[in-house]
Amino acid sequence: MTICVEAKNLTKKYGGKIVVKGLSFSVKAGEVFGLLGPNGAGKSTTIECLLGIRKLDAGEAKIFGSNPRKNRQTVFQKVGVQLQSSSYQDMIRVQELCEEMASLYEAPRDYRELLTLFGLEPFLKQKVADLSGGQRQKLSIILALIPQPQVIFLDELTTGLDTEARREVWQTLLDLKKQGLTIILTTHYMEEAEMLCDRVFLIKDGQKVITGEVEEVIQQTMYDNLEEAYLFYMGGNKHA
Repeated sequence: MTICVEAKNLTKKYGGKIVVKGLSFSVKAGEVFGLLGPNGAGKSTTIECLLGIRKLDAGEAKIFGSNPRKNRQTVFQKVGVQLQSSSYQDMIRVQELCEEMASLYEAPRDYRELLTLFGLEPFLKQKVADLSGGQRQKLSIILALIPQPQVIFLDELTTGLDTEARREVWQTLLDLKKQGLTIILTTHYMEEAEMLCDRVFLIKDGQKVITGEVEEVIQQTMYDNLEEAYLFYMGGNKHA
């Protein structure tokens, strides 16, 4: 199967402190890959390094075989991104933001179709600042899908959504996966990771803890779900 994203010995320092320590993994086309770990584990930094937003101190990152910093335009057309730190102008309207995003790509998807898919079509003329937190989160996912990407990066994709809205997003992402979309995500919701991910990569303090298919990772503990297994690997469950 084609490898679309690859990290080799990924290392990043801030002020002399190593926050990502020699991470290596690859993501296959068409799979959902979860990067999991507690706050401060280095998940967002790892994604930013993969995308070329952050310069590596050591190692190598490739997307479709290209260095994302040296081949920014080529990679840009194939990738959708929703970052936890995403922010927008307060006065800009939903339609304006979607049109602005669509103008950057050669063959963008119809943003109205995406707004309808996520239940945001009634808010087309509304200011982004007036949307609820959950609605803004949905909008950030829509913006990541406008490029019709081959791979999408989602950082804490359902933070701020209620249970019903979160499950709606899950189903939409599973439908997109069936269409061949590769998804790389971070999340604190282990139920979400277990529902969506084919494989997971657990990190703590910027270092690999374990990786594998979800069932494999669970089976290496005495537990029967990913949440309990995750707590065990992170040292928060002492009963195994």
